Amino acid sequence: MFKRILRIFIIILVLALLVVVVGGIVGFNFLRDNGIKQYFASMKPPAATVSTTIAKPSAWTPGVEAIGTVKAVRGVDLTVETTGIVKDILFHANQKVADNAVLLQLDDAVERADLDAQKAQAALDQTSLARAIELTRRGVGSDSTLDTARAAASASASQVTKLQAVLEQKQLTAPFGGTVGIPRIDIGQYLAPGTAVVTLQDLDTMRVDFSVPEQQLALLKIGQTIRLGFGGEDRPFAGAIRGIDPKIDSSSRLVNIRAEVANPDGKLTPGQFVQVRVELPEEQNVLTLPQTALTTSLYGDYIFVVQPAKPAEAAPAAKPEEKPAAPAADKSADAKPADTKPADAMKPAADAAKPAADAAKPTDQAPDAAKPAAEGDKPALVLSQVFVKPGRRNQGMVEIVEGLKAGDEVVTAGQNRLFNGMSVVVDNTIDPTKSANKQADQQ
Repeated sequence: MFKRILRIFIIILVLALLVVVVGGIVGFNFLRDNGIKQYFASMKPPAATVSTTIAKPSAWTPGVEAIGTVKAVRGVDLTVETTGIVKDILFHANQKVADNAVLLQLDDAVERADLDAQKAQAALDQTSLARAIELTRRGVGSDSTLDTARAAASASASQVTKLQAVLEQKQLTAPFGGTVGIPRIDIGQYLAPGTAVVTLQDLDTMRVDFSVPEQQLALLKIGQTIRLGFGGEDRPFAGAIRGIDPKIDSSSRLVNIRAEVANPDGKLTPGQFVQVRVELPEEQNVLTLPQTALTTSLYGDYIFVVQPAKPAEAAPAAKPEEKPAAPAADKSADAKPADTKPADAMKPAADAAKPAADAAKPTDQAPDAAKPAAEGDKPALVLSQVFVKPGRRNQGMVEIVEGLKAGDEVVTAGQNRLFNGMSVVVDNTIDPTKSANKQADQQ
């Protein structure tokens, strides 16, 4: 009976011990997790480094953007008018040729022989005409004979002119001065009428054809300045509008525009793709920001504005001189009566001396305490997320129509991980609106 009770007691003791151990482990894990949550909940994230710019009104040059194609003002693909075998090619690729320069010579032996024979016949008919005129003057020739001789002379002269024109068709000449391309024929090749020989382009002045929507037609007029480039924001070429199509395409609702651009260096090539911008009159007092400052989301376009943090209500702090005096006064008040032992009587005196020594320490650490005070003079900066309405864009800048005030400090770089109310540190040593090479040259 006793053994049975002892066994039950041992089992209960083991179970109780097990419950205590398991409960301790569970309680420890609970307290640990709760402590970690409280630590991270109360932990202040470090301030993010951003670059900013001050929003202020500035001059704005609006424009009409379009995509255009470059063409030469004078450019043709030269072809032959008659059949023949190529006898001589008098040009090479990319050669600059003058007006009426001979570029190609076809075999003209037969035509030249026919022309010589016809010239001889024309000379004979001219002699017969002179003889008939003389006979008629003397009264021994009839008028009909004179008319026949005159008609024969005129027909022979016309035939000479015709054969001369046929002979000239055996030569291909440049209709204007320009640059020829790669020859498309070879010596000895038989050519049929209409065979393309080479392209001729006048590269001194280029023509740019582009289209704009009908809503922007009222903004354009003849003589307006345009700027064009190959890509990006750089548009080094300048020209002027020379023609506006008076009809709007009913299928696309676009208007065709033509401009001319000087090309003295030959950097523009016919058929090239270009980005065109028509410069409109300048506007004043327009709020603009770098495009890097604007962030687009599903909820709209927004920016981050840097603002001073609201100062927290600070609790009144006790003076350093009063801190050591209080323990000394308390200990002297709590001192034991005079009937205590001498050794015990010496303890309050020693304890009172310690706060006195500690009172001297704050004066030694005064310079170090001045540093946080100096840093505290600079107000902390926080972010405010502001939704805005963007407008026109030009050369890396965007117009802000609504939501921005002049004088606001706006984040221009580093806003990838920012959120509303976050602490930030401003560092404007790097300007994201400029390329790295330009900033290195300035430094």
